[in-house]
Amino acid sequence: MELATPTWAVDNLTGLFTDPLVPFGQALLNSVLIAVAQTVGVLVVSSLAGYGLARIPYRWSDVVFWVITATLLVPAAVTFVPTFVVVSSLGWVSSLRGLIVPGLFQALATFLFRQYFTDFPREMEEAAALDGLTPWGTFWRIVVPNSLGFSAAIGTITFIGSWNAFLWPLVIAQDQNAWTVQIALSTMLNAQSVDLGRLFMAGLLSILPLLLMFVVLQRWIVHGVERTGLGGG
Repeated sequence: MELATPTWAVDNLTGLFTDPLVPFGQALLNSVLIAVAQTVGVLVVSSLAGYGLARIPYRWSDVVFWVITATLLVPAAVTFVPTFVVVSSLGWVSSLRGLIVPGLFQALATFLFRQYFTDFPREMEEAAALDGLTPWGTFWRIVVPNSLGFSAAIGTITFIGSWNAFLWPLVIAQDQNAWTVQIALSTMLNAQSVDLGRLFMAGLLSILPLLLMFVVLQRWIVHGVERTGLGGG
């Protein structure tokens, strides 16, 4: 394998977006769309599920909660093939739907939201009910605004996991137009000759969204991690 000497040059940046063999620009856009969609989806689905399990009285709520928690014990490799069969039967291979939809529900996020909402002050919800808000209105207008720090922590974890995902996009994204950043980077490494300058530039661009997210949400993330207990100690 031939290694090109890395140099800092504008060509390393422009070459990323003009290379016909590796559509890095499209891959970067796909990764952004997938990560944002999955993060928003997980926050909405898991927060609603967690709030329902914590607040809505239901005969089988505890059973449902423990079943969801038990799925955390199932290795991802066990569900990989069945999930691929379902996605393939729906015709979602090489599509954003196939990359996004299977990751919209996460048991860990639901578990954490349920634990958080269990300790959420009931007085605020009772005051909202006295003001005439329905449970739906109470959730969106009272509970959600007062849970932004916690949601930022969960959203950050979800975004990072979605952005760094490799195996599932590798199997599903069989067309170049559906590649993610991680697939594009791996393709650069598998070439007969490796342009280190362009590869390092691609690696830099691939981590910029994560750095920007931490800079913007730093205060919320720290507060949310303290509430989740994920920081240890």
